[in-house]
Formats: sequence, C-alpha cells, structure tokens
Amino acid sequence: MDLPTTVRIYEVGPRDGLQNEATAVPTDAKLEFIRLLAEAGLKEIEATSFVSPKAVPQLADADGLLPRLPQVDGVRYPVLVPNERGLSRAEAAGATAIAVFTGATDAFTLRNIGMTVQGSLDVFAPVLATARARGWWTRAYVSTAFGCPFTGRVDPERVVDVTMRLAELGAEEICLGDTIGVGVPKQVHELTAAVLAAGLPLDRLAYHFHDTRGTALANVVAGLQDGVSCFDSSTGGTGGCPYAPGAAGNLATEDLVYLLDGLGIEHGVRLDGVLAAARFISHVLSRRLATKVGQAGGWDAATGQPLLAAGPPPSAAGSGR
Repeated sequence: MDLPTTVRIYEVGPRDGLQNEATAVPTDAKLEFIRLLAEAGLKEIEATSFVSPKAVPQLADADGLLPRLPQVDGVRYPVLVPNERGLSRAEAAGATAIAVFTGATDAFTLRNIGMTVQGSLDVFAPVLATARARGWWTRAYVSTAFGCPFTGRVDPERVVDVTMRLAELGAEEICLGDTIGVGVPKQVHELTAAVLAAGLPLDRLAYHFHDTRGTALANVVAGLQDGVSCFDSSTGGTGGCPYAPGAAGNLATEDLVYLLDGLGIEHGVRLDGVLAAARFISHVLSRRLATKVGQAGGWDAATGQPLLAAGPPPSAAGSGR
C-alpha cells in the first residue's frame, strides 16, 4: 500500500494547545513559541482564536498578538473565528486565513459553542462567504467525529453529512477531529472511505487526533494508508478536550515528526527545532510534557544514541514568570 510522499503538518499548539491552560501565558511567551515553531519549519501554525475573551481567557490577547507574529515566507497563521463579530476582529488584526468549528452531535456542539450543529452552519455561512470573497484560506473542524462524551457512538453518516455541508459552504479544507480520543484505525479507514464516497476530494481532508487512549499515531498511519496527507498536531502534546476525563493531550508534533521521518515521508519540519519549541513551552508552563519523543528524544540510527530530549522543566524560579 503506497503512502503519501509528502505530508502537511498543521500545528495547533499556540491555540488548541494553550486555550485550556488555567495559568495565563504572557503574549511575549506565545510569540516566542510561535517564532520557534516557524524556525523549526512548520508552515501552518494556528496562532489564536477570536472567540469571546470571556469564553477563552487564555486567548484574550488575540487582537494584539496577531499583528506581532513573525512574518516568514511561506508560513500561514490561521485563526479560529466563531461568528461574524469574530471575523471582523480577525480582519482588523490582519488575518488572512481562518477556521470555523462545529461538531457531529448537537449535544457536544451545544455544550462547546452554545448552538446546535444546524445553528452553527447557519452562522458559518456568511463567515465563510466573506472570507472567500476576501481571498482568504478557509478551514472547518468537525469535532466528535469518532465519539461524543455525551451521546456515545457517532454514526459516520452524521459526520459525512456535516462534512459535505461545510464543503458546500466553501470551506477549503475539512478537518475531522477525534475530540475525546476514542478512535481506532478501523474507524479511520471507515470514515475516510465514507467521506470520499460522498464526494469530498482527498486533498480537502485532514485529521485531528487526540492521544487520550494512546491511539493517535496508529490513527495517523491508518490515514496515511488511505492517502490522507494533512494531520494536526501540538508541539509538546499540549491541549486536549476538557470533556474527556484523563485526557493526555493532542497528538504531539515531535512524535508525528519522528514517525514521518522514520517512514521516509517529506514534511519540511526539523525535529530538533520542534523539541526546542517543546522545551520552551514546557518551561513556560513549569511542567514536564508527557510526550514520547519529548521525553526520550530522537534517535541517531548510525550511533544508536538518543538525541535532543525536551527535558524536565526548570524550577518555578527559573521559568521566567
């Protein structure tokens, strides 16, 4: 079975990775984190979210952060927007790429964004239309594509329906999320086949896996086997769904890069650079990050030696906060 020769790594650490952190992360620290991610070769870095600051206090600095992002050739900084008000804020801050977000179940979507799935699609229609008219790149997330914390199993046909409606609204890329980390490779194969059979082109499909139950990399391999070539990840494995008890976080970028390197798949990201960014955000958060490659480092096959582990965080006195 042929795998893709190249893969896009879509970095979500600055937004999804940090949004649920209880301790405020200073704007300057976020900017340095993003600078390190771009320096590592990441070309798509989801920088922040223009949701209500009351809803997500950690990202309340979005209006001030976006204009200060490092301008690097070929690097795109998508931002999350929930509605037309958020779109206006994003435009004023200089955004040129956006993402909207809904779910596959009403129960989750009501709890997450206060709307039914249909209600969210009604809200996103003018947002996506305006963004496309501006010439911006657009993405849409479908959360709980594999399971819902409130209703259990999710019928793949429900995911397909939401996916195709978002595609009809003009989202250039649809990202299916295993929000609570319950999916396994067999389900990835089934869902990919169903979405493609409904008419979504393969190059418009992405996956966002959480490592809650340790299956994220296995699910990536399943996606690769189906020809999917875009996967989300979070440097340091930060983030995760607040509705998933014991959530271990998002798929770590360092773990994904190590896998792709081992498979000989091009992606343009340097593992040492990602580990430097992981070390930095670990220090900012004053805790060791529980990622496999972050703890063990890479591996030099020629010498048999581990390379560049992220290492433990410093003491609170040395954290810069």
